[in-house]
Formats: sequence, structure tokens, C-alpha cells
Amino acid sequence: MGFASHNSDLLLTVSEVARLLKVPKSWVYDHVRPSARPLLPHVKLGKYLRFRRQDLDDFLACQCEGAVVYESRQQ
Repeated sequence: MGFASHNSDLLLTVSEVARLLKVPKSWVYDHVRPSARPLLPHVKLGKYLRFRRQDLDDFLACQCEGAVVYESRQQ
């Protein structure tokens, strides 16, 4: 699989994540600090923050109150 060959492999910027989550950019910055709860999954590339779409989808799934997480079973 090549670099960024699938949409879930693309790296998103802080602005894109804020727009996707419908929150201010300041919320995104607040939730990448090590002491933040919930901690937003991110990748630090030097001074730049980037986010993988799949990580954000997983993060959102875990944030749903009363959510049931189903694990896939291999047969």
C-alpha cells in the first residue's frame, strides 16, 4: 500500500480536525496536551500537529456515552 493511498491514511491539520469535529481550533490544541482528558490522538511532526482520520473515528466511537464497542471475531 502506497503512502496516502486511502482516505483514512491522509493526515489532517488542526483546522481540518476542528471543522470535522465542529469545535474551535483552541479545543483541538487543548486536547493534544499530555494532561488533557480526553486526549485527542495525534502525530507530531516537528512543530506540526497532524491527525489520522481513522484515529479520529476511533476516538469518536469511544466518546459516545453508553456506546457498546464490538470487537471483530476471526473465525
